[in-house]
Amino acid sequence: MTQVYFMPGMAASDLIFENIRLDKEFFEVHFIHWLIPEKDEPLRNYATRLLTQIKHENPVIIGVSFGGIIVQEIAKQISVNKTIIISSVKNNKEFPRRMHFSKKTGAHKIVPTSLFENLESILKYSFGLAPKRLDLYKKFLSVNDKRYLDWALDTIVNWNQEESIENVIHIHGDNDRIFPLKYIGGATIVPGGTHIMIINRFRWFNDNLPEIILR
Repeated sequence: MTQVYFMPGMAASDLIFENIRLDKEFFEVHFIHWLIPEKDEPLRNYATRLLTQIKHENPVIIGVSFGGIIVQEIAKQISVNKTIIISSVKNNKEFPRRMHFSKKTGAHKIVPTSLFENLESILKYSFGLAPKRLDLYKKFLSVNDKRYLDWALDTIVNWNQEESIENVIHIHGDNDRIFPLKYIGGATIVPGGTHIMIINRFRWFNDNLPEIILR
């Protein structure tokens, strides 16, 4: 039985995986949940605290967006079967130019994350959703704590991984506006896939993810 752990994207809950179907004969599915970070907590320390949620040896770990960064940090600390990232990046060289600009200028710190206690603001920022689609995705959010949001934004922008770690499987949409494909290398491409394709292209994942996990 292959043990599979899913990590959602920034501020999201495991509901983003509600339509993902893995055959229970071959896979046992688990979810890693966000914790509220400690003050100025380093990413490595945060990943270490998440390890308490992983109860099996040598699991497959799958992360979406910021969750993809998290599972790579987890893979630096424990032995894993596979590390799979979706709608994410393998190193900070794959960040778009606006994120490099934000790192240099600290522009992300100007974002009024206190306003993110309004769920619509989180959705607009983290998912880039048009207003008409906001109601559809509100249910996928689980964290609206200002401490978490401040920490998450700063941690993403300042991620210091300059070279990809070994054996990361990357799945990316060709219409991802958060992490544009032109900056991404060595990924399995999902045609028409956006940053939230784990939600609205779940059929592709149900058709292809089992083989990707087992190969």
